[in-house]
Amino acid sequence: MDIAVIGTGYVGLVTGACLAELGHRVVCMDRDKEKISLLNNGVIPIYEKGLDELVARNVAAGRLRFTDRMIEAIRGAEAVFLAVGTPTAADGGAELSMIFEAAEQIAMVMESPLILIQKSTCPVGTSVEIERRVAAVLAKRGVQIPFHVVVNPEFLREGTAVTDFMQPDRVVIGADTAEVGERVAMLYEKIVPKERILLMDRASAEMTKYAANAFLATKISFINEIANLCELVGADIESVRRGIGTDTRIGPAFLAAGIGYGGSCFPKDVKALIKTGKDAGYQLRILESVDEVNRQQRIRQVEKVIQHFGGSLEGKRIAVWGLAFKPGTDDMREAPAIDVIHCLLREGAEVVAYDPIAMPQAQRVLDQRVRYASDALSCVDGADAVLLLTEWPEFLGLDLHLVAQKMATPVLFDFRNGFSPNRAYEAGLTYIGVGRKTKVSLKPITEPITSTK
Repeated sequence: MDIAVIGTGYVGLVTGACLAELGHRVVCMDRDKEKISLLNNGVIPIYEKGLDELVARNVAAGRLRFTDRMIEAIRGAEAVFLAVGTPTAADGGAELSMIFEAAEQIAMVMESPLILIQKSTCPVGTSVEIERRVAAVLAKRGVQIPFHVVVNPEFLREGTAVTDFMQPDRVVIGADTAEVGERVAMLYEKIVPKERILLMDRASAEMTKYAANAFLATKISFINEIANLCELVGADIESVRRGIGTDTRIGPAFLAAGIGYGGSCFPKDVKALIKTGKDAGYQLRILESVDEVNRQQRIRQVEKVIQHFGGSLEGKRIAVWGLAFKPGTDDMREAPAIDVIHCLLREGAEVVAYDPIAMPQAQRVLDQRVRYASDALSCVDGADAVLLLTEWPEFLGLDLHLVAQKMATPVLFDFRNGFSPNRAYEAGLTYIGVGRKTKVSLKPITEPITSTK
């Protein structure tokens, strides 16, 4: 099939490259001329495991092209994927201007029947509004061209996005007719059995994506609440995690206590679903708490650092391991490290950071006072404490004896629970994790910092 993909971010570029790998002829379009220039010169502007090889192979095979011109992208296309950003708006909802603009631009230049496939995460009703806007533009042009709007949400995890696309748990397709839904389903017939292609109405497909992300975010905030309680009552969250995660009704996924969720999906999707509830006259109390717990979780960890040093970080050198919101990506969107580092600087600390991939992105969003190390060990040289904020394997495999020797005061704040406390103790490090039993007495934190701004 001839396909156009509008948007070359994490979702659009992975979608386009993977569809080309499946044998479709794909043109990826983005209005960012610099990004398109990079792609046409073989430079991938984002870090995603396996994506560079996938793009190169399909460009060489003539199945994948890039352009900054809409008319060139959709010329001859049978289906167009809309994969543009839908960030959080000022009111907490999803900012939809980019997807509406893309749809209207398509309508201004389309000359043949199209299936518009809404890949971006959008609130219920967005597909109906896209349909209305496209119809209005076509009417203004005075042409009658058949088109359909289909909802096909993505379930890609950064760091494993290529694998997630090529080996999906399920494919959700929301269409106004079964015939159109089946046509979109054919795009995936090589990679997923028919019984795992879920055809439904468009509103249900739009809601499915939000419900999935909100539920996973809820699991993370829940386990962090339990971890905080473990610290106060003397339980160990890793034991509790195993105890509940082996219950098949619960499962072990997304039960890792730590510093909270970040990234481009969970924070904005939880907020957007809360806003959808308000607009419908319903208060989603659980999700409001999920959002609040996640916001406070990262600040609570900073309170531990402040408390450990007697209430002041003035002049303390704090090393930070990890900046991206998770391993396997350079994405800094809603990364917990942003809030943590902001608070450390505000408390008078000197911050030295290292991330194996994300430092170029981090330098665009972090305070200029942050210094960057060339590797994990030089990062802790002379440090009063080191904070693990992203559990990259590079950090977890370090010789902790050497780490302790390099530090001014050997203190490890393991805010991803990536290390064994006993291993840290044996290396001579004071160890403070999240919900873990510790040999250092921590007073209950009842009034954490309420703002990171």
